[in-house]
Amino acid sequence: MPNQPEITPNAGDDALAPLCAAAVNGDSAALASLMGALRDPIYGLALRMLMHPQDAEDATQEIAVRIMTRLGQYRGEGRFMAWAMRVAANYLINVHKKRRREQLTFADIGAELEQGWQGTQPLQVNRAEMRLLVEEVKIGCSSAMLQCLDREKRMAYILGEVFEVTSEEGGEILEISAAAFRKRLSRAREALTGFMQQHCGLVEASNRCHCKARAPVAVNLGRVDPKHLFFANHNRADRPVKEQLTATVNAPDPNRVKRTVREMDAMHKAAQVFRSHPDYRGPENYMASIRALIQSGRFQALSPNE
Repeated sequence: MPNQPEITPNAGDDALAPLCAAAVNGDSAALASLMGALRDPIYGLALRMLMHPQDAEDATQEIAVRIMTRLGQYRGEGRFMAWAMRVAANYLINVHKKRRREQLTFADIGAELEQGWQGTQPLQVNRAEMRLLVEEVKIGCSSAMLQCLDREKRMAYILGEVFEVTSEEGGEILEISAAAFRKRLSRAREALTGFMQQHCGLVEASNRCHCKARAPVAVNLGRVDPKHLFFANHNRADRPVKEQLTATVNAPDPNRVKRTVREMDAMHKAAQVFRSHPDYRGPENYMASIRALIQSGRFQALSPNE
């Protein structure tokens, strides 16, 4: 049995901070529990940032190692989850971008959505299969739209609009002021909402592109393979990521009262598209990799000075 932790951060209602303290003092079981609790939040953030499940799985593993090797740097100032998400956000914004393909643009997506309508035949599928295809199209298409934002705005939108953290929490994660976070989030909202008002039937009903109508086109163009669905058949997380990230019940944004009813309605509809994405379970081999690293004896993780 490992010794009881010698240090206890001022955790408040943060259930993860005591696990961190125990892990820093050599409790391998606490370390495994701590990293297990982080799997789905890290993966949820990575998948929305990177869009492709394999990229998100690889990033999740690498972020986990970064967190493990920096646990000694957590001093108990603020919630542990916010600190861990800061490590994840920094990786996804600054490190992983060196490995990614060319960024999509709204012009790319707009041109894509104009293609393939002529001559497409209805799909010969049953109702359940059509439901999955529509879900795949909705998540895939909206995820591609999110990729059109630069990484800083994309991260702010995911945190603030999808996971609904407060501006203070978002600023803490991104290491910027709350005011700077709000400005970054506002610009991301405007860019996404403006595009979706022009192209997406979920935001503006008069637009031609609705997910059910687009599904046969997406299949015909090879954008969706009915036999290999990336998103619709992905395993779901046991608990919503939003609940794990937010420390408080969010108050209404006072800046929103300055917007028109039409602007508010469009922004709300756009946000709801992204909030409707399921929270997915992280990589199945994640904990096996974590345990193997702990047991390898190569885990020199926890010095506060590293």
